[in-house]
Amino acid sequence: MRSTDRQTIIIGGGVIGVCCAYYLAKRGARVTVLERGEIAKAASFGNAGSITPDHPPINKPGRVRQALKSLLHPRSPLYVAPKPDPALARWLWIFSRTCTEQHLEQAMAALAPLGRTSRRLFDELFETEKLNCHFRRDGYYEVFLTKPGWEASRQEAAMVSRFGFHPEVLAGGALREREPALNDRVVGGIFHPEAASVSPYRFVSEMARRAESYGAKFLTGADVLAIRTGGGEVRGVEMRGGQFIETGAVVLAGGAYSVPLLRKLGIDFPLQAAKGYHRDCTPASPGTELLRYPCVLGESMVFCTPMDGFVRFAGTLEFSGVNHDFRRPRLEQITNACARYLKTAAEAVIRSEWCGLRPCLPDGLPAIGALSRFPGLFVATGHAMMGLTMGPATGKVVAECVLDASPSLDLGAFRPDRF
Repeated sequence: MRSTDRQTIIIGGGVIGVCCAYYLAKRGARVTVLERGEIAKAASFGNAGSITPDHPPINKPGRVRQALKSLLHPRSPLYVAPKPDPALARWLWIFSRTCTEQHLEQAMAALAPLGRTSRRLFDELFETEKLNCHFRRDGYYEVFLTKPGWEASRQEAAMVSRFGFHPEVLAGGALREREPALNDRVVGGIFHPEAASVSPYRFVSEMARRAESYGAKFLTGADVLAIRTGGGEVRGVEMRGGQFIETGAVVLAGGAYSVPLLRKLGIDFPLQAAKGYHRDCTPASPGTELLRYPCVLGESMVFCTPMDGFVRFAGTLEFSGVNHDFRRPRLEQITNACARYLKTAAEAVIRSEWCGLRPCLPDGLPAIGALSRFPGLFVATGHAMMGLTMGPATGKVVAECVLDASPSLDLGAFRPDRF
């Protein structure tokens, strides 16, 4: 049987699963996407919309010391709920061991080719597929209120420039000339020209429609209970309600919900759900604007992205389990941070609020590729805050893994069984 003749089941209808479906279906593969909720309505729905190919992982030297000072504070950018959780404790232990200069260099060496490929694919997608989702190639500004924060960002900019990116260091006055919404407290920052932005929900929805035009099928409300194997190979998926779908190829792109399916196969996969929040806001007065260009508020780790008639303020990493409970102080942290950097943010009108679960692996790298223990099973998850950025490249290389067994990028650092 040719690899395009067998049906490929994709578990998960977010940005990663949909991009996998698109690139598989475009090459003629038979594809069915199973989504437990609605397409693009989970983590992909409300993320910051930033495409940041040069963004390093959160595993940085000094991060543990920085996090320990505030991780139990309900308004800190990084928050860990105070409850006994052996799996989270293991995650934090691995995370702390990988917050080194050596690991950061190795991670960037792996992520940079994936990021550059994805950025190129975004341009290709918008040129060939004519996607309608507010795509902007404006780059983004990382801005700081403190000289130590700005100095650390300059060092990071020097590091990412070694991997083929071109960050530009700017003082506060130069930043305000380009982005008048920044207030006088901003001392400096970095411009990242390779970045772009998009409306994430519209992007994933448009990609799903294009995948359907190439023959992909999407089933919503489809809750997968288990991936079934036999003779050491994938045999199919078992659905809630007793339905069994036979297949020899499964792509697990279930985000934060991937862990139970792997656990049933005897695989210990140290993925944690990190909750993020957003507030979409509009100016308080007609004729004013909150922001012209995407910005990251450096000390607060809040992304600010102008979209279609509003600005999305998104951020925080909250480790409190797999749930969608709102913690109001987390939302207040986002709003308070914006008011410290932006002139008119304090008077902004809140249009909507949201939270979602980012799938995070402790070494800051996603899991992409085949699981050697079970031929026919492929994993594509753990992208943390980079799911949108890495979506197209992940979809392309997963299609190559499924159809060719020979991806065009080196996936060694992303092996799903590396833990």
